[in-house]
Amino acid sequence: MYQSDIQIRVRYAETDQMGYVYHGNYAAYFEVARTESFRQLGIRYKDLETEGVGMPVGELRTRFRRPARYDDLLTVRLLLKQPAEGSRVLFEYEIYNEAQELLTEGHTLMVFVNTSTGRPCPCPIAFRSAWHPTSPKTRWTARCCPRPAPFRPMRRHRPRSASSARRPGGGGQCTFTATPAVCW
Repeated sequence: MYQSDIQIRVRYAETDQMGYVYHGNYAAYFEVARTESFRQLGIRYKDLETEGVGMPVGELRTRFRRPARYDDLLTVRLLLKQPAEGSRVLFEYEIYNEAQELLTEGHTLMVFVNTSTGRPCPCPIAFRSAWHPTSPKTRWTARCCPRPAPFRPMRRHRPRSASSARRPGGGGQCTFTATPAVCW
């Protein structure tokens, strides 16, 4: 899992009449967190667009738990729990106030598209390698799984009948979704 934090101070123009952050501004906060995370990894949206790749939002979800108010210093946490898959990548967000209270949660599903055709395209290699767990630029927090012991069937001294056939799958096995050393 990759994690990146940025801080944003709530400006007066971002609040409604009650002094709460207007709900439409949270999408902009998510975008700032995403853009700054890219920048920390050496990726610029501008470079992706120059290469003919766009990243429109395919889905946006926001859950408001508590209101953020004028002049609050917010910490916007971006979480990437799985690497990009095909032409999509899911970013999750958490917004905290200075007291570390969770105010808002959300996610954006971004889609890589070819800007000349408008059709989905595979995740660019530069993007994939920058977000990969083995990249020196990323700060992945992953727990490693011990490798399971190889399955060694017991030797039988008598012939087996069809009814006593060994079950498929054998001994304990671990399922890996990225590299054998990292569990997601």
